[in-house]
Order: sequence, then structure tokens, then C-alpha cells
Amino acid sequence: VLLEGVPGLGKTMLVNSISRAVDLPFSRIQFTPDMLPADVTGTQIYNPQSGEFTTRPGPVFANLLLADEINRAPAKVQSALLEAMQEKQVTIGDETYPLPNPFLVMATENPIEQEGTYPLPEAQMDRFMLKVVMDYPNRDEERRILDDWAKTDGLPEAGPVVTVAQVLAARKVVDTIYVDDKVKEYIVDLVFATRDPDKYGVPARDLIQLGASPRATIYLTLVSKAHAFMQGRGYVTPQDVKSIAMDVLRHRVHISYEAEAQEKTQDDVVQILLDHLPVP
Repeated sequence: VLLEGVPGLGKTMLVNSISRAVDLPFSRIQFTPDMLPADVTGTQIYNPQSGEFTTRPGPVFANLLLADEINRAPAKVQSALLEAMQEKQVTIGDETYPLPNPFLVMATENPIEQEGTYPLPEAQMDRFMLKVVMDYPNRDEERRILDDWAKTDGLPEAGPVVTVAQVLAARKVVDTIYVDDKVKEYIVDLVFATRDPDKYGVPARDLIQLGASPRATIYLTLVSKAHAFMQGRGYVTPQDVKSIAMDVLRHRVHISYEAEAQEKTQDDVVQILLDHLPVP
């Protein structure tokens, strides 16, 4: 999951709270421009007494990894996460080590800061299942924040409410959620409409430079099933797909210069797709 939002919205606090609530082994990496890939994955250390190299695992070896301000690290460091995110394994030297199960990367980035940042490569963006945009709280939420946090002692703290075993069991249940053929066709149509909007009657041909990859099809299905599970249903509806489509697609639909000239964002283009594509 890629969390995007301006500073001070509680992105890091959110990930910390999730780690406490799920009772997961947790690691945090504060990305900086002077980091090296070994700071993420680990490295081999020479032992002069034995004359052998021993492997020291890096912070990536955790169930939940917080990659804080991921766009502050150079491309080499960002790419160190690619194998971990996609293959669930890390190669150090000539040895490959599996990562713990479950394994989740939650990365944060600041969308407005440009100095000292490195844009995430498209290949890495595509590996994030979701890109969630955090906005400012509303007035009532801001007042609750004031009441709960404007003090120096007794601050709120999450406690464990679910175990790793329960999470793994829930994942097996999610796999059994039923997806009708019509909903599957809708998911495929939605992804193909990002590549050839004219064929599906979507007025976005000049707004899209590059459509979504097959990962979008897979993740739309998986997240829709998880959404249905969270709603207590054993089947996926088209509304489940529409509810999560923005978070799955916003970082996979690359907009054109014409869209930028019209001051349209990726969210605007995805919304056009959702508004015009017929729902089964």
C-alpha cells in the first residue's frame, strides 16, 4: 500500500497502529538520499575469526514494513524493495531468503515536496496493490484530534485485537469469496477501457497515455473479494469493484499531456471510466 498525503496527517501513526492492532513483527525504514540498498535488505559481514561471511538480515525481514518517505531514496534503494514486494524474497550475495508470511509493505510519500525527492519508477508503482490518498480531516474529526491528542500524557495507543494466525485464516476465507462471471467481465472491461477507451464508449482517448497492466485485473479481483469479506458477504458485487477501483487504478493509469493541460488528474480520468462503463 502506498499512502500519499501532506505532512502531519498521521500516515506513520496509522501504520504503527496497524502493526500494534494485528500484533505483527514491525520494522520501519526512514528513507533518506544517502541510503544504500543494503540498508533495506541486509548485507554479508566478514568474520575474521572464522574466515567466513555471515548474513545480517535488514529491516525488510518483518511481517509489516513501513517505508517512510519512500520518494526520498534514490532509485537503487527503491529498487531493493522490488524483489521483496513481488517475489516475497530477498537475495543477499548468492543466497536467496524467503520473507515472513504475511508480508506487507506500507510506504508513505509527500506529494507536494520536490526538493530532495526521487519519483518512484513506474515499475515499482505498479507493484503497489493500492495507492491511498489521505486528505485533511473534516472539522468534526479535527475537533476529536484536538480532544484526544492536545496533551503531553495519556495519548491514545492501539492494542492487539487479532493474531497473525487469524489474519492467515481470514485470507483463506477471502479466497473462497464467489465472483460471478458478469463481475469478472466487468473487471476485465474496466482494465481494457484504460487501454482502449473508444472501444468501450469512454470519452478519454486523448487523456490516457498508458493504460493499466494485468496486475490491475488481479488486484481489482482480490481487493473486491476482500471488500466483500469486510462487508460480511460471500460474493462480490459490481459496487465492491467500484468502491475500490480508484485506489487500485489511480497509480496505474498514466495521463497524457493533454489531460494535464486540461488540469485533469489521474483520479479524474479513472472517475470518467467508472462513470461511463456500463455496470452489470
